[in-house]
Amino acid sequence: MDASVDKQTVRVTILSRPYTLRTAGDPRELEETAASVNQVMLAIAAKAPNADSTHIAVLACLHLADRMRSLEQELNRLKSHVDRKSEEYAGMLERLLAGAGEEI
Repeated sequence: MDASVDKQTVRVTILSRPYTLRTAGDPRELEETAASVNQVMLAIAAKAPNADSTHIAVLACLHLADRMRSLEQELNRLKSHVDRKSEEYAGMLERLLAGAGEEI
């Protein structure tokens, strides 16, 4: 089975350059992702008008990697919080069930 059969072509523009991409996922998600990358690159280009596109792309990658790292750290904090609460609630449930067993 050819995996490329399931892929759709999507045309996007990033930093005034058109790109034709293929995706097996939802084309709208790829379009939204490309639009987000474009916004970051345009913001960087506005602050550094003499920078070439490679320099802008590297700065955009660093910005997006930093954002991803921050979100991963926040996700890990939330997972730890959920784990602690789950253990707390499991202990409460065990105590309640143990108390209910004594009454029977």
